[in-house]
Amino acid sequence: MSSEILKKILFTMVRIRLVQEKIAEKYPEQKMRCPVHLCIGQEAIGAGVCTAMDKDDYLFSNHRSHCHYLAKGGDLNAMIAEIYGKATGCAKGKGGSMHLVDVSANILGAVPIVGGVIPVALGAAFGTSLKKENKVTVVFFGDGASEEGVFYESLNFAALKKLPIVFVCENNFYSVYSPLSVRQPSGRDNVALARSFGIHSKKSDGNDAEGVYNAAKEAIEIARSGNGPSLLEFDTYRYREHCGPAYDDHLGYRAECEIKEWTAKCPIEIFRNKLLTDNAVGQNEIDFFVKETVLEIEKAFEFAENSPFPDSDELTKDVYA
Repeated sequence: MSSEILKKILFTMVRIRLVQEKIAEKYPEQKMRCPVHLCIGQEAIGAGVCTAMDKDDYLFSNHRSHCHYLAKGGDLNAMIAEIYGKATGCAKGKGGSMHLVDVSANILGAVPIVGGVIPVALGAAFGTSLKKENKVTVVFFGDGASEEGVFYESLNFAALKKLPIVFVCENNFYSVYSPLSVRQPSGRDNVALARSFGIHSKKSDGNDAEGVYNAAKEAIEIARSGNGPSLLEFDTYRYREHCGPAYDDHLGYRAECEIKEWTAKCPIEIFRNKLLTDNAVGQNEIDFFVKETVLEIEKAFEFAENSPFPDSDELTKDVYA
């Protein structure tokens, strides 16, 4: 990996973290009137996978979509404006945090229904296959989505048609407050399940940004070369509550030792220290990037707050029966 790719992954993660922390800081002002599912702690997956993608490749996401949207090149101003419900938002202020879309970056949408985005992405991949386009579709979803029937149907169809799609499961071990132990039988293995369909599959550390990039690069090359789909599962951990800007450690559904173990493995800290040690990046470069990004984020929030709300006649536009 070149130093440019390494720096791109690091700076993407840092930018995503700064945006998320700003959302968390300003959310209590109650000007953002939609739910927000923050991805603080999970940045390495979106940054690594999206850096491995081409600009023309398609991306689909779920309710926790900020990371993927920003990593793929989604417009920050439009994202923040959308969370504020403004007409300048990426979904004209009618979708909110869980419906981010930026067609100019080939981010074709986020679907908050658990598992609902998987068949939508499958359809896009089928379309590119029928049209013989050299595009790969990447779809992100959580561990809870792998419990839905459509997950297996989609794996089966993707394998049958050798579709150019990469399924990316971000396994943060919890569906709201429910751990894997109360949702899945002991010994269940998504990677083994995907392999039973004849699909290239791999499980990796979601906090290892370089490892994520390498796994994604391999899967995307397999898809682009006509050799069918892949499933990548990355273990990760969200630091904040399931939905909202706060911490919910006081609820007791996650053990204190578990939280400390994962926060000590911050993907940004690990990767930054590695690049500094390897002289792939300088601290002055990081400091300059942070300074510039903080200004960019401030301007994005100013843009959102100063933007108008949608007109009432927008209510029934873009609605199809």
